[in-house]
Amino acid sequence: MKKGKILLHICCGPCTLYPLKVLRQEGLEIQGYFFNPNIHPYQEFRRRIRALERVAKLKELPVIYEKDYGLRSFLRRVVFREDKRCEQCYLLRLEQAVKKALALRAEAFTTTLLYSRYQGHNLIKEIAEDLSFRYKVPFLYRDFRVGWEEGQKEAQSLDIYRQPYCGCIFSEQERYDKRWRKKRKEVKDEPF
Repeated sequence: MKKGKILLHICCGPCTLYPLKVLRQEGLEIQGYFFNPNIHPYQEFRRRIRALERVAKLKELPVIYEKDYGLRSFLRRVVFREDKRCEQCYLLRLEQAVKKALALRAEAFTTTLLYSRYQGHNLIKEIAEDLSFRYKVPFLYRDFRVGWEEGQKEAQSLDIYRQPYCGCIFSEQERYDKRWRKKRKEVKDEPF
C-alpha cells in the first residue's frame, strides 16, 4: 500500500483508538469519516459524535462528520429486512464511505467496524471487498479485533463514552428485552 491518505470510516470514538494506532504505525495518513445513520435515539447519536470529537482532538485526527440524523434513511433501508438489518446497515455506511474516499481521492478505505467483536466481521469484509471492486477504490483490510482489550482499556483510561449497544433501534431493544436476546442467541453467526 502506498503511503497515501486512507479514509477510515468511524462508527464511534472508542472503536477508533486501536485501529488508528495500528494504521499510523504503518505510516499511513488517516482521514476519519463519521457516517452512521443507524444510531438511535437522537441523544445517543449526539453522544457518540461528542465522544469521537474528543478522541479526534486528543489524537489529532481530522474527521469529516455527517451530523444529519439519518434515522429515516436507515429505517427505509431495513424495513421488511429486519433479519438482514446488519447487512443492510453495513452496506449503507460502507457505500457512503467508499464514495467519500473516491471524492477525496484517498488511496484506500477501511472501517472501525472491523475492530468490534460484536459485529459481523466476515460480512463487513465481504461487503467492503465488493464495494472496492465496484467503485475501484482499494479496501484496506485489517483484523483489528486483536486489539480489542487494548482499545477498551485506553477508552476507559481517557474517560471516553463507551456505548452499550451497536446503535440501531433493534439492538437497543435487544439490550433491554431478555426474551428477545435469548431468541437472537439461538440464531448462529448473526451479529447483535
